[in-house]
Amino acid sequence: MYRTLLKSKIHRVKTTHCELHYEGSCAIDEDLMDAANIMENEQIHIWNVDNGERFVTYAIKGERGSGMISVNGSAARRACTGDLLIIASFAQVEEKDVAGHQPQLVFVNDKNQQVELRHKVPTQML
Repeated sequence: MYRTLLKSKIHRVKTTHCELHYEGSCAIDEDLMDAANIMENEQIHIWNVDNGERFVTYAIKGERGSGMISVNGSAARRACTGDLLIIASFAQVEEKDVAGHQPQLVFVNDKNQQVELRHKVPTQML
């Protein structure tokens, strides 16, 4: 049996561009893609913190070191420049490997530069 587990997350990045007429996708600064272990053309889920929109697209490379997060194509209707997004990807993990699985959780500053890397979401407390 396989389980679908969180593989990568870039937490609360700011949308820098929305390009309605660009080929559909999401351009992500290559530094952030590397940190989160997200590959070009990999399926990603995007959750817009500001308006509640949730959608699926694929990652393309954005200029390294630029902080670029560009929501493109029809998805550009689901975000505005300045919106905070969570970008996530998932992996199929064999049951025997679930206990050792560690996601790449990337946290950024207000310029979309990595400031922290974690491998676990803390337990939520009351």
